[in-house]
Amino acid sequence: MNIQQFQYILAVAKYKHFELAAEKCCISQSTLSTMISKFEDEIGVKIFDRKKKPVDLTLEGSLILEQLKVITNHIEQLHELTKEIKGEITGHLNLSVIPTIAPFLLPLFLQEFASQFSNLNIVVKEETTDEIQKKLKLREIDIGIVSIPLNDKDLYEIKLYDEPFLFYNTKKKLNKKLSVNHLKNENLYLMEEGHCMRTQVSELCNNNSKKNKSSLNFDYKAGSIDSLIRFVKVSQASTLLPYLATLNFTKHDACHLSHFTSPIPYRTIGLIVHRHFVKKKILNSLQKSIMDNVSHQLPTIELKGKILHPVLS
Repeated sequence: MNIQQFQYILAVAKYKHFELAAEKCCISQSTLSTMISKFEDEIGVKIFDRKKKPVDLTLEGSLILEQLKVITNHIEQLHELTKEIKGEITGHLNLSVIPTIAPFLLPLFLQEFASQFSNLNIVVKEETTDEIQKKLKLREIDIGIVSIPLNDKDLYEIKLYDEPFLFYNTKKKLNKKLSVNHLKNENLYLMEEGHCMRTQVSELCNNNSKKNKSSLNFDYKAGSIDSLIRFVKVSQASTLLPYLATLNFTKHDACHLSHFTSPIPYRTIGLIVHRHFVKKKILNSLQKSIMDNVSHQLPTIELKGKILHPVLS
């Protein structure tokens, strides 16, 4: 029983094809098949049903596979820890950011952060909070940037900053300061289901299709903040926007933004990692890089404001 056998089994489980798995592992199909057969003989359990096309896991194999994932993850952590101890920052870093943060935060720090680790291949993706949570637990990604708190016992959270929301209304110019109570009379356009910002805004103003119908005979749910802003403009409607999303507004568009009086609605942005994450130097550098580049962009928020949670209980 050895690590290579674990990797071969995981590859076949992923690609459901011995030949393709062997190609990905850079070995011959016969070698891969033989190594897996030896493993099955050693433990006395058949991992794969080779009669099925595509090849599939047996019931017992599914249980074995889950344990092999845990073992290989621990081995990978050991490798990363030894590199960290020796000061070697190499390999890959998979970073996922939710779409309502990524376009506005990443340009502020990513290039500077990446320049600190020239031997590190950084892969950045936009994914929803739910996708990021799942992939962190499966160790498919390393770090997430999301709205917190998530209160997930398997994940570790690091606060970065508090970001206020602004009211955006293109139909008319409003007072520069508004009360949150103003939102109860508004038909707001929101992000589509699956985006935590939709939940946050709904939590704030109790705005949903059953209780607050638009005067239009369609219900638009945006997939990105850029799409949301464009549609609000065309429809002469209103919405709530996170502060960083408004930094590059033209003078004309900025005239349609209103700040909130206390209590100011805001969200907290943070880093999340698996609780056994070992790349501490990278994590600390990422936190510092973000905070150094973002802190001067944001206004100070009174802590008695209303924090908008990413998930409703």
